[in-house]
Amino acid sequence: MKVHALKVSLVLLAVLLWSSVPAVRPASAQVNFDRPGADYLRVPLRSGDPVDCGLACERDRRCRAWSFSYPNERSETAVCWLKNALPPRIANRCCVSGVRGAGVIERRIGPVETSTDRSGGDYRNFEIRKDERADADQVCRHACDADSKCRAWTYVRSGYAGKAARCFLKKEIKPPHRRPGFTSGVVR
Repeated sequence: MKVHALKVSLVLLAVLLWSSVPAVRPASAQVNFDRPGADYLRVPLRSGDPVDCGLACERDRRCRAWSFSYPNERSETAVCWLKNALPPRIANRCCVSGVRGAGVIERRIGPVETSTDRSGGDYRNFEIRKDERADADQVCRHACDADSKCRAWTYVRSGYAGKAARCFLKKEIKPPHRRPGFTSGVVR
């Protein structure tokens, strides 16, 4: 009887201790953040995918953090910067950054779908002007909101489907597919 009571007490104690540990959420990459400095390796990425940059860091024991830069007018390919220290992050739409061991989980907040293409159903597309590129995904979204035919949109960064950034307005809602350099959303 005493042994049974002791076992029950130990089980209850274990449950209480386990339930008091705070839930740990997996760390993720930071979209629209850079970590300038501490670079020891610059790797051009033909894939244009921030996931490949995070994987390169995971495979290199010297790597502590990384920054991925999207293609732009000066560089036609994406670039991965591996870092031997952990510099502080700064807000910058040019980049995705992360810390070794954190993985790459890009955000999907509300109606904006990062690294997502909804290919097909296009009825109109237009080039995003250079002065609009800071908020290009919002420019594309607002163009869709203002057009009664538009059901969904896809913004493509420069260098991913041609030199210029483009917005595609869609008359149909197509299934989403993961695709780096693309941002999509559904409005109706």
